[in-house]
Amino acid sequence: MYENLNFEVKNKIAYIKINRPKALNALNSAVLDELYAVFSEASSNDEVMAIILTGEGKAFVAGADIAEMNKLTALEGKEMMAKGHAVMNFIESVNKPVIAAVNGFALGGGCELAMACDIRIASENAKFGQPEVNLGIIPGFGGTQRLPRLVGKGMGKYLIMTGEMISADEAARIGLVEKVVPAEELIGTAEKVAKTILEKAPIAITAAKSTIDIGYNLDMAAASRLEIEACAAPFSSDDRKEGMGAFLEKRQAKFNNK
Repeated sequence: MYENLNFEVKNKIAYIKINRPKALNALNSAVLDELYAVFSEASSNDEVMAIILTGEGKAFVAGADIAEMNKLTALEGKEMMAKGHAVMNFIESVNKPVIAAVNGFALGGGCELAMACDIRIASENAKFGQPEVNLGIIPGFGGTQRLPRLVGKGMGKYLIMTGEMISADEAARIGLVEKVVPAEELIGTAEKVAKTILEKAPIAITAAKSTIDIGYNLDMAAASRLEIEACAAPFSSDDRKEGMGAFLEKRQAKFNNK
C-alpha cells in the first residue's frame, strides 16, 4: 500500500518503518505524503493504542532529500516547508502515544521527525543533528521551534548554528532523547514502553498527552486552568471508577484497553 513505508499492527501497537535505505530514508515529498497518510490510518484505527516509528537500515532519517530540494524555487521551497510542518504537527497531535525508535542517523528532517513524537528512544549508535546551515538554509520542519523547547534556548542555538552532530548519549544528556539502549534492544525497549502505557487508563493517557501539549505553550495561570478541567473530566468515567476502585481494593486495575 505504501511505497516508502512498512506498516503493520500487532497487539494494539502500530509499527511504522520508513523504508528508503539506499537514500538513508531521506524525506522527500512522497515520503511526507505517506507519513501523513499512515499516521492518519493509525490514528483512526480503533485497534491501535500506541505507535512506534523507526527506520530501515543504518538511518532513522538522515534528513530531507537534498537532490529534490536543490531543484526548488523559493516559492516551491516554502511549499515544501509548509508540507513538512503539516506532517510534523499532525504526528504531534495524534491522539495516541507515538514513540520514535531512533535506530541510526536522525539528522535535519530526521531529527525534526523524532522531535514530533512523544517519546524518543535511541540506539547507542544513533546520531542527532540539525546541519542545515551547512547547506545555506535553516531547519524548516519545526527544528528552530521544537529543539529549543526540548533542550533549552542556548543549546538549541548552539546545535542549529554550529550544525554539530551529537551522539545518542549526548542527546540523552541534554534532554533530546529519553532512553539510550543497545541497538539489538531498541524495538524491544520501545515495545516495553508502549505496553507499559497500554496498561494505564486510556482516557487518562489521552488527556495527559493533550494537556501537556496544549499547556506547554500557555502561561502558567492558563495552563493551570487547563489542567483543572482536564483532570476533572475523567472523574465521571468508568476508567476513574475502575482505577480508584482497584487501588482501594488492592487489586490490579482492568481498564477497557485489555
